[in-house]
Amino acid sequence: MGDIRTKRIYEPYEETDGRRILVDRLWPRGVSKEAAKLTLWMKEIAPSPELRQWFCHVPERFDSFNQHYQAELDGGSAQPYVRQLLEWSEQGRVTLLYAAKDEQCNHAIVLKQYLERVQLSE
Repeated sequence: MGDIRTKRIYEPYEETDGRRILVDRLWPRGVSKEAAKLTLWMKEIAPSPELRQWFCHVPERFDSFNQHYQAELDGGSAQPYVRQLLEWSEQGRVTLLYAAKDEQCNHAIVLKQYLERVQLSE
């Protein structure tokens, strides 16, 4: 099984992060591209603007957000990015970077769980 982690982009870079993939649709405030040390900014795999705005990081909406985001990930346009992340995770660690303050209720957690579920079903 692949090695997928999540981390706030505001946390310091570590060599053990492996491939660092920013999975936010918007660039995080106050972070320079140099400091981010990204492998790739994969904004295409982030929740749709409509879903992101509806969720607005309201914890009571997280369960519904989780279901809707996974449905978006199941859609055809996200699948090339899902496959790329899974392939990279088989080669070494992939760290999904996000800017949200809440470390428990955010889209990167949903994406990580989705990727792990897909890995198990293959």
